[in-house]
Amino acid sequence: MGLFERYLTLRVALGIAVGVGLGVVTPELFQQVAGLEYAHVNLAVAVFIWVMIYPMMTQIEWSAIKDIGRKPRGLALTLVVNWLIKPFSMAALGVIFFEHLFADWVVAEAASEYIAGMILLGVAPCTAMVFVWSQLVRGDANYTLGQVSVNDLIMVVAFAPLAAFLLGVSKVTVPWATRVLATVLYVVLPLVAGIVTRRLLLARSKQALSVYIARLKPWSISGLIATVVLLFGFQAETILAQPAVIGLIAVPLLLQTYGIFFIAWWGARWLKLPHEVAGPACLIGTSNFFELAVAVAISLFGLNSGAALATVVGVLVEVPVMLSLVNAWRPAQAELSRE
Repeated sequence: MGLFERYLTLRVALGIAVGVGLGVVTPELFQQVAGLEYAHVNLAVAVFIWVMIYPMMTQIEWSAIKDIGRKPRGLALTLVVNWLIKPFSMAALGVIFFEHLFADWVVAEAASEYIAGMILLGVAPCTAMVFVWSQLVRGDANYTLGQVSVNDLIMVVAFAPLAAFLLGVSKVTVPWATRVLATVLYVVLPLVAGIVTRRLLLARSKQALSVYIARLKPWSISGLIATVVLLFGFQAETILAQPAVIGLIAVPLLLQTYGIFFIAWWGARWLKLPHEVAGPACLIGTSNFFELAVAVAISLFGLNSGAALATVVGVLVEVPVMLSLVNAWRPAQAELSRE
């Protein structure tokens, strides 16, 4: 790993501290930035996520996408974990903790809303930031794009009925504007920009492309840190006002994330996947499409509901947890390589 990546965990930790600090000192500024949204997608966060993803999109060779069908095991692992395991394990953990283990510490109505928020996170696998995690574990950029694309297609038809079933309601309203806008901003636009950039640079030479990608890498990590600063700045007052509740919600979310990762890791070993395919296959299910989960929670339960708070806690714990899993992947990568 390069020097910039090697100290990424420390940089993100500093970003969290800076975000909370700025959110407390200048709450008006973050409120104004938070207001820059359309269809529940914050445009400032979208810009920074775009900065994160674009460098990875320049590494995708479009002509190689068609070969993914010849290596279906990694894709199969992703789909099984995301749609047959993760939603149900998240719901189960929510019930175990908030209806039993934490029942004496929260009121019943709030507990049911926390569970609902966790469920919405569980049925919304990651769309955008998985490209960052894939790059950090030396994942195959082409295969990652294929996994994300198939996942998104399934999410279009499966999110609402699966969420409705697990929430025990007759109908879940999916904010389609959020779904479409997030996909366009986080996947389509950077993908098109990356393909065009790649073709223009390859027309000059392969070395020109390599040099350009190397120069972009620090920008990708900078986009991640800037996103962290904004997310924690937005929620600074909530973090300081309700630390105990946030801690309670974080416990089952942490167990879910680490548990899903190790289930996927075991599956990758059993399927004998190469590490460049296993990496994103394991990580895509452990992170969440938090924009969609937050938007649905707000539309169903309200802005100040426990469900909305639970989805926000999912946002807050995701980056630090995913970085710890990226670090954990290094020995796992070596083991897969030996096998």
